Amino acid sequence: MLEKTAKKLDIRSLDLPQLQQHLTAMQQPAFRAKQIYQWLWEKSATNFDEMSNLSKDLRKTLDEAFVINAVQVNNSQYSNDHTIKNTFRLADGNIVEGVLIPLEDRMTACVSSQVGCSLTCKFCATGYMDRKRNLNADEIYDQVVLIDKQAKQNYNNPLTNIVYMGMGEPLLNYANVLKSIERITAPDGLNMSYKRITVSTAGIAKMIKKLGDDGAKFNLALSLHAADDKKRNEIMPINEANTLKALADALKYYFAKTKNPVTYEYIVFNHFNDEISDAIDLAKFCKHIPCKVNLIEYNPISFADFTNAEGDKIDAFANYLKSQGITTNIRRSRGKDIDAACGQLAVKEEAKA
Repeated sequence: MLEKTAKKLDIRSLDLPQLQQHLTAMQQPAFRAKQIYQWLWEKSATNFDEMSNLSKDLRKTLDEAFVINAVQVNNSQYSNDHTIKNTFRLADGNIVEGVLIPLEDRMTACVSSQVGCSLTCKFCATGYMDRKRNLNADEIYDQVVLIDKQAKQNYNNPLTNIVYMGMGEPLLNYANVLKSIERITAPDGLNMSYKRITVSTAGIAKMIKKLGDDGAKFNLALSLHAADDKKRNEIMPINEANTLKALADALKYYFAKTKNPVTYEYIVFNHFNDEISDAIDLAKFCKHIPCKVNLIEYNPISFADFTNAEGDKIDAFANYLKSQGITTNIRRSRGKDIDAACGQLAVKEEAKA
């Protein structure tokens, strides 16, 4: 009778002390763990053969015991505005998205935190997908590494910023998101600054408070899109359990703990939330804590009836907020000629599979 092959352990699921324990059990000196850890997180090795300062025998032993579940670029679309939209294939065959957004003063990676999403926001393509699973920290890290390579290859510049605004709700994958940020910012990782990282949430009050308790150093953005409970319930069902009052209380708690201002993201939809009365509601919400507002042009999707507000409406909305002393930016839509809206390309790839 054939013996069952033992399943290999995901080596990047181990922290350094755990890796040292495994190496000791393999009768290897403890310093080898630091070398391997450096290959995994500083040099972003995707297989053991790359680890050239290890003996061939050790590399073979590692390959027999462990696996590196490297993420791969599955498909890329190149926009006329230089945005690059990717689908990434995970080791288990699932698909997620990541985007490179190049601007004159920055190179931004937009990364996913879940396969699909459970929040069913009515304007978002990902909201029409089932949530299959959370991403592991290394799968989020790999998206950053791959998009950084694209930035260097296509625009001769490294990444400067990372936003967790792709598929999924980051605060529903709390531990893996925080571990990925730790590896991205660590001196023995990618050594990026916390201040260059933004985590965007649809608004989960208790997890926003947890970020405060944990002393989050990165930036927090709240996808608000309406400052009226009735309207927000209509487009974001999560608001029914996380009302604007609950979010305001959580944000006050978060700010008291971290002293970090928050960014409110507000997609301006035509004939839905684009009136000055809506701007008045938003300005009132902005009084709770120090903040700024990003008004976002909408990238329409086939699943929803929403369209982008008229340009003069967006400008009037922004001017009102500015008149109230609120720092306001208008974020123009990117990748209009490709499947740039969150989830669009992944839905297409999923349909082909």
